[in-house]
Amino acid sequence: MTALTRRTVAAPDNPATSAWRRAVEIRREWAALGLGTGPAERLQAEQCLTRIYARLGRARPAFVWVDSPAAAQPLVGGIPTHDGLHQWVYGRRPVGPRPFASDLAAAVSSLRSALDAAVEQPGFDPPPPKRKKDEPWPMLPPMDALRIGIPFLEVLRRGLREALRTSLIQNLALPVRARLGEPRSLPVCWYGPQEAPWIAHYDACQRLGLAHYRHDEAEHYNDWAALVRTSGWWWPDEDICVITERPVVVHTEPVPGAWHAERRLSRVAYPDGWTVHSGASPA
Repeated sequence: MTALTRRTVAAPDNPATSAWRRAVEIRREWAALGLGTGPAERLQAEQCLTRIYARLGRARPAFVWVDSPAAAQPLVGGIPTHDGLHQWVYGRRPVGPRPFASDLAAAVSSLRSALDAAVEQPGFDPPPPKRKKDEPWPMLPPMDALRIGIPFLEVLRRGLREALRTSLIQNLALPVRARLGEPRSLPVCWYGPQEAPWIAHYDACQRLGLAHYRHDEAEHYNDWAALVRTSGWWWPDEDICVITERPVVVHTEPVPGAWHAERRLSRVAYPDGWTVHSGASPA
């Protein structure tokens, strides 16, 4: 054993690297949930959604369960598209009654802002390296980034939230959604298990002692977190909420050269046989 090896083995983790190793375990937990298969837990999912509706002053909707996102499409024509939702939330409001999905999107945005406000910079961060104003942090593997003093929350954002977003949204949810039709023309939906990226981020901040959420915000967040575990995709309207079962098969493969265990879609199949292959048309 060389002196360098002896020093490496004997050297204890510093607080930043120890926290990062815990974050990797948390990322692994939520990645497994985001890629989960098997029957939805319908009662629990409906209870969570009922509370989410109630927070916006709505009664419990009628829940309609279907076996795949494709099977949901004939039932969700009254829900706005992404472009339509963006106009309601951020732009000049269209004529007509405000759709429930826009209120829901605004509520989720407010929840995330409140959770962000509760997150504190860890005390173990060293002084950051010098950089020019507005210059982005260099792209480095996480241990290298921590070693040169890049703030832990930036490493966490890249290595947990953005990594899960790549695996679960960019490389899974969006390819599946693209098989349903032109994305701009599709009704807006929430991705159930694939909502894990933002859920995992706030879970990690709390479990690492970097955030303490207010009771009401924590309860709201917990309902969204529970939907990752219990439901498939869902389309919310004023009086009806269409929910898919979870897939029966999700096959992915590692992204070559990835630093944060990112994965990409090979094949996903639903209980009714609707199947999406990477780079192929649905069966």
